[in-house]
Amino acid sequence: MTRTQLLLALAATAALAGCGNNDDHTIVAGPDGDVANQSPAANAPVALPPSIASSKIYRCKDNSVVYIDWLSDNKSANFRAKQTDVPVTLSAPQAGQAMVADGYSLTGTPGGGSVTLARPGKGSQSCSA
Repeated sequence: MTRTQLLLALAATAALAGCGNNDDHTIVAGPDGDVANQSPAANAPVALPPSIASSKIYRCKDNSVVYIDWLSDNKSANFRAKQTDVPVTLSAPQAGQAMVADGYSLTGTPGGGSVTLARPGKGSQSCSA
């Protein structure tokens, strides 16, 4: 019985220990003042990134295998030299033009059976799906 009373007294003491701070707390609900003065129409329109339209595996003339994810905007693709690599995003100013990024160049379409790929250290070569 004594042990139970001691445990209850310790629990009550621990619960009351959190009440020792009597500082004033101010809680303000609602948006930040700068945000409250803006209308939703003043915000720029949000454009979602393109989704993957198709993914293909290509074998190139040097017998290497590359992975290309064609994106739905028809102006960009993700390139990977290995399946586990971080993709390099290649993009073109307009659909149908060569997609480029930092030494990479890709010409082709997701519906075609071959592409022309140029990458750093490898030069330009034809690759077939």
